[in-house]
Amino acid sequence: MELGFLVTSLIVVISPGTGVLFTVATGLSSGPRASIAAAFGCTLGIVPHMLAAIVGLAALLYTSAVAFETLKLLGVAYLVYMGWRTLRERGPLEVSAAPRRHPLRLVASAIAVNLLNPKLSIFFFAFLPQFVDANAPDRIARMLLLSAVFMLMTFVVFVGYGLFAATVRRRVIARPGVLTWLRRSFAAAFVALGVRLALAER
Repeated sequence: MELGFLVTSLIVVISPGTGVLFTVATGLSSGPRASIAAAFGCTLGIVPHMLAAIVGLAALLYTSAVAFETLKLLGVAYLVYMGWRTLRERGPLEVSAAPRRHPLRLVASAIAVNLLNPKLSIFFFAFLPQFVDANAPDRIARMLLLSAVFMLMTFVVFVGYGLFAATVRRRVIARPGVLTWLRRSFAAAFVALGVRLALAER
């Protein structure tokens, strides 16, 4: 497993997106067990993006460099946009207490959150080709392995977010400045990842 893939995946997973916010909000409002269910649902929501990307990439890996550069530019543009949007957020993250929901309903809601998250499609379509040899006979198996690693990292990190949120609920709500600082840090991480992708070679 390449270190570059692991580092890139970790940056993408920990970046503030809809899945992270959903899991954190669940941990803050409904406790640790609910946050784990949310993390599981968000992880399952990756599967459709993963399968769609692998089916498309199996053909794209044989196309010209123009296709690769186009996908790369889309990834850069999206990451820079996410950095700008994150930086432009005003005020602290607002979390209101919500009634406890059945775990299955919570998982279903979390799946929907990631199904509607374009960051995942951009990641799989723009990043996987950098770590898969187009001529390798086991390229499909390798893409499945990389995707599975990404999903495992997502689940572990999201569980961490959720449990941490549940543990520090009172302190976080009472100190909005901490969330503002985290938002700025994540915005910088988006831009840095975009620069890395822009410099990447096929």
